[in-house]
Amino acid sequence: MNPAIIVNFDKQYQPVIKHIRTSVFTLEQNVPEALDFEGKDPDATHALVQDGDRYVGTGRLLGDGHIGRVAVLQEYRQRGFGKSIITALIDAASQLGLARVFLGAQLHAVDFYKTLGFSKYGEVFVDAGIEHIHMERKIR
Repeated sequence: MNPAIIVNFDKQYQPVIKHIRTSVFTLEQNVPEALDFEGKDPDATHALVQDGDRYVGTGRLLGDGHIGRVAVLQEYRQRGFGKSIITALIDAASQLGLARVFLGAQLHAVDFYKTLGFSKYGEVFVDAGIEHIHMERKIR
């Protein structure tokens, strides 16, 4: 497995990012595509991770420290790709001088984020028909 790389949402990487997110969010989880691609991607920092020559996961970081749109293709889960994505995004946030990162974790992923130093706060909420909880990690 290669470490995740930081990329822009440009002509080179946009199709790959869209493919991964559409496969996971739209096809698997029935999230409407319009909710996933809401216009924030061009200004975000994106991470991509590969297995060999195939891109298998992605995630993004907004300028305020919000991590989101973390997706790994189904057949590549439980192999460390998600950790690689989150680690790259935390490193990018640190380089931007951010003091913390935060996200809305789907409930099934809470333990995964806890292993990466995130802690829960707030109440469970529903986004796109899926239960989430807010989580954060201090980086400074």
